[in-house]
Amino acid sequence: MSEPDELYTVRAQYWLGHYALSLDEARQAARRPMPPHLKSEREELVLRAQLALGNYDKVIADGSGMDKPLSMQALALHAMYLSSSLDARSSVVDNLKVLMSNPEAASNTSAQLTACHIYLHANLLREALQCVHHGLTMEHLAMCVQIYIKIDRFDLANESFNLLKQADEDSILAQLASAYLAIAKGSSSSADAVHIFGGLSEQYGPSIMLLNCMAVANMVAGKYEAAEGNLKEALSEEFGGSNNADALVNIVVCGQHMGRKPADLERYLNVLKAGHADHPFVQGLVQVESAFERESSKYVS
Repeated sequence: MSEPDELYTVRAQYWLGHYALSLDEARQAARRPMPPHLKSEREELVLRAQLALGNYDKVIADGSGMDKPLSMQALALHAMYLSSSLDARSSVVDNLKVLMSNPEAASNTSAQLTACHIYLHANLLREALQCVHHGLTMEHLAMCVQIYIKIDRFDLANESFNLLKQADEDSILAQLASAYLAIAKGSSSSADAVHIFGGLSEQYGPSIMLLNCMAVANMVAGKYEAAEGNLKEALSEEFGGSNNADALVNIVVCGQHMGRKPADLERYLNVLKAGHADHPFVQGLVQVESAFERESSKYVS
């Protein structure tokens, strides 16, 4: 097991979805002496937390410029990507490819990780995997697990997970990866995922991310009432997640499984459409609704 360093809690809070807490921990860590490589990582973690909170302008301002480290330039591009229209995102991906062609990128694991995140969002799975498939860091291995699950290569996902366990079996990343694999394997092991997410929530406190993950695990197990409870908590004022896309999509899907009336789900769909027009779920829904309207209009007398 790796020994904790000055940024252990900053990373832990970030990985668990406690982004505001991660920022607070990073500010406190800045007051303590630390070696240069940890100072650089702290700056990156601050931008990553700001990015997760949707503070895109802040990330772009702090990360842009040829004088900035490559890893921070990559984070600025990630913020540009997320804040751009769908039509403009391809040009951001092109700029990312130019950035990653820099010889320095071959050894910059932080830039590789950010590039992987952008490629994943753009559904460029091959490019995403190329960024992290060597497993140079624990975060790289954790991303490999997720990508292999996404392409239904559970054999390779298990290989990456075993490497992650060898590095630090008790780490948060290893626990999360274990839970993701348990969900992917179906209802027979989904209870293991619920247990892991529940344990992390008890130890570190629940977050929107953990509640969403627990809801998915409960849905896979067929426990829709428990899942709905998780999602209502995630969407509550306490967590400020009323506009969280994942929670909104999940509660709509959960409600459909529970036989909720369309009117009961309409308010969630309206918030989702208004705040997340570029979300794949919304795009698919709009496409289906438009097709239905076109077909139904043929039968109007």
